[in-house]
Amino acid sequence: MSRFNENPDIFRTEVSNFISENCPAFLREMPADQREICWGGKRFEFSSDAQRDWMNAAASVGLTAPRWPEAYGGAGLSREQEKIFREEMAKAKAPSPLESFGLWMLGPALLAFGTEDQKKHFLPQITRGEIRWCQGYSEPGAGSDLAGVQTKAEDKGDHWLVNGSKIWTSYANHADWIFALVRTDREAPKHKGISFMLIDMTSEGVSTKPIKLISGRSPFCETFFENVKVPKSYGEGLSSVVGEVNRGWDVAKHLLTHERTMIGGGGGSGSIGGVLGGRSLGQFLGSLDEAVMDDPVIRTEAMELEVDSLAMGMTIERYRDMAKAGGVGNASAMLKYYGTELNKRRYEMLMSATGAFGAEWDGPYGTLSPEWLRTKANSIEGGTSEVMLDIISKRVLELPSK
Repeated sequence: MSRFNENPDIFRTEVSNFISENCPAFLREMPADQREICWGGKRFEFSSDAQRDWMNAAASVGLTAPRWPEAYGGAGLSREQEKIFREEMAKAKAPSPLESFGLWMLGPALLAFGTEDQKKHFLPQITRGEIRWCQGYSEPGAGSDLAGVQTKAEDKGDHWLVNGSKIWTSYANHADWIFALVRTDREAPKHKGISFMLIDMTSEGVSTKPIKLISGRSPFCETFFENVKVPKSYGEGLSSVVGEVNRGWDVAKHLLTHERTMIGGGGGSGSIGGVLGGRSLGQFLGSLDEAVMDDPVIRTEAMELEVDSLAMGMTIERYRDMAKAGGVGNASAMLKYYGTELNKRRYEMLMSATGAFGAEWDGPYGTLSPEWLRTKANSIEGGTSEVMLDIISKRVLELPSK
C-alpha cells in the first residue's frame, strides 16, 4: 500500500505539508544561483545540515524517485500524483532533494533490464543518495557513432579484464561507480558485441582526468581503464553486467531515450540556470534598462521564447504520459533536438539583451557568459543535433535515405 493517499486533493495537502515541514524555509527562499545541487554519493559534502536533512527526509518516503516502486526505494506515485508533487515543489520553491545520473539514467535502465538482485541492491542506494554514478559511453573514436566503442572487456573466467578509455565522462572524478559500454566480442558486428557493465570507480587501474572547457568550468573528465579486474559477480546473483552479455546495445538505447529526454527537458523549464536567480524570463528582462524592453526585436524574441517554452513544457508532459503507456522511443530525439535548440535561443537573446555587460566574465551578469558557452555543448552531448535530425528523418518520419 502506498504511503500517500490516492485521492488527488488529499495527496496534494499531504505533499504540501511534507515539503513545508521538511524543507527549511531558508532553502526555499535561497536564490537559484546560490543553491548547491545535492548530488549524493560517498564523497559528497553537503552545503549545510539542512540540505542533508531535506534529502534524507525525502528519501525516507521515496520522494527522491517519485515514480519508482516502493520496493526499490521510490514512492510508487501515479503519473497524476507525480505531477502534483512537482507542482507543489515549484509552488514552495523547494530545491530538488537529490539529483543524479543514477536517478535520471541508470535507474530506468535497471528497472527495465536489471535482475531482481541488481534492482534491490543498487536502486535503494541511489534513492538514498548513498552512491553516485557516472556514464561511460563516449570514447575519443566513438562519439556520434557510439556503437563503435573499443574499450574492451576480456573474459578471464571469474572476472572481466577491462582496458580502454572514455571521454566527456561527467563528474567521473566525484563518482563512486560507472555504468559503461564495453566490447565483449570483438568479432561480432559492432552493435552485437557490446555489454553494459557496472564498474566500481575505486577499482585498481581506474583513473580520471578533468577536461577544462572554454567556459572555465570542468564537469567533464577523461576516464581510463588499465587492466581493471571487474568481478563477474559482486555477490550472489549480483552480476556486473546488466542485461545479456553482448546485448548491451539494447540497454544503451533504452538509457539514451531517458538521457535525451532529460537534456531536452531543459528547454521547457521555467528558469534559465543561475543567471536569472529564480526569476522568470520576463522578470529578468524587466530588471534591465528600460531601453532593452523598448527594443522591438528583443521584446518579440522574448515573447516568442515564452510561448515556445510553454509549448515545450506541455509537450514534455504529454510525452511523459505516453511513456507510462509504453515509452516514447525515437520521439526522445525530437525532444532532445528542440529542447537544446530552444535553450540556445534563450541565451542568445539574453546575450543580446545585456549587451557588453553580459559579455563580462565577472560583471553584473557574471554567470551569463559561461552559461551561454555551456549551451553549445547541449547540442553535442547525448547525441548531436545532426544525429537527432537523422534519427527523426529515418525513424520517426520514415523518409528515404536518398
